[in-house]
Amino acid sequence: MTARPGGVRLALSWLTVVPVPQPRSAPDRTDGRRVIAAVPVVGALLGAATAALAFGLGYTALPAPVIGALCVVFLALATRGMHLDGLADTADGLGCYGDPERVRAVMRSGDVGPFGAATLVLVLLLQALTVGGLAAESRWYDLAFAVFLGRVAVVIACRSGLPSANPDGFGALVAGTQRAAIAVWLVVAAIAVAGAGWLGAGATPAFQLGAPIRAAIALIVVVAFGYAFTRHCARRIGGVSGDVLGATIELSTTLALVVLLA
Repeated sequence: MTARPGGVRLALSWLTVVPVPQPRSAPDRTDGRRVIAAVPVVGALLGAATAALAFGLGYTALPAPVIGALCVVFLALATRGMHLDGLADTADGLGCYGDPERVRAVMRSGDVGPFGAATLVLVLLLQALTVGGLAAESRWYDLAFAVFLGRVAVVIACRSGLPSANPDGFGALVAGTQRAAIAVWLVVAAIAVAGAGWLGAGATPAFQLGAPIRAAIALIVVVAFGYAFTRHCARRIGGVSGDVLGATIELSTTLALVVLLA
């Protein structure tokens, strides 16, 4: 029997452009469970890389919004744009009239409609401006934390009890696979919130009480949104799909960035 690759390695191969060897056997729900449980690790790595890019760009003469836009482009390239594609498809599906079967058909059509296009523009604009704002204040930790939180929301989206919207595809591999991992990652996120007082204060070296408060609010908002949004999608679409997970990542990351910058 072929040994299964580790969850982090498999998540990197599925969800990023990192050249990790693909498994030889066809993936199953065991692989899906391990991938989703490891997604926040990928989020932490992507967040660190994005923060490092913003730090480096800070030594140029580029204005903050341009730095933010370049960081958003980097994240899109690093993830093959699949989350943005899922966001557009989910927006088009939720924006149409009809039963869950009609919504699923719209989402799987492959075309980007008016709801999807408008949502993409607004989300990307907000991300570029908020990332640029955090970079301008040298808040590298907050930037990485927001990207990490967006991936924690995916673990919540794959909680036990939410079915897959389709009998095939990514959603069928991962929907309803997470239980204990949700609690584990919420504890890790809470610990990360505590660290924001020292590391999320920007250029100020002293402990800043406002930083962990903002981080805690961001965590609460993302968790609440993750539960509510995926529950709504399950009602309208009939379950969770890969597109819904992509939308959850992009929207949760955007919410976290807005709260952290507020």
